[in-house]
Amino acid sequence: MQRLTLRRRLSYNTESNKRKKVKTPGGRVVYIYLKKRGKVPKCGDCKAKLPGIKPSRPRQRSSMSKRLKTVNRAYGGTRCHKCVRNRVIRAFMMEEQKVLNQLVKEQRRKERRAAAHVTKK
Repeated sequence: MQRLTLRRRLSYNTESNKRKKVKTPGGRVVYIYLKKRGKVPKCGDCKAKLPGIKPSRPRQRSSMSKRLKTVNRAYGGTRCHKCVRNRVIRAFMMEEQKVLNQLVKEQRRKERRAAAHVTKK
């Protein structure tokens, strides 16, 4: 077995200092430092892994093209399809609620006017 010298100063086997042994074309065995593996981004709401997006490190992501970082949908690349669906439904329901509240207010106004009109006569 051949003794190997480290190429960097850090000698501890930490997460950022992983290395593997590789045989060079010259016949020597040297250490090659491995990069950390990237993770797939997660949904901001439900924390599920986002399908269709490549796993990568943040620094690597900054130089990646847009098509590798997103999917073609509203909130693509930050929210999963289920959460986007829920958001759309919630927004629709809130708008419907506003319309209903307005109708109820209008109805009450009409009733008050009718009651006031009857008492005046």
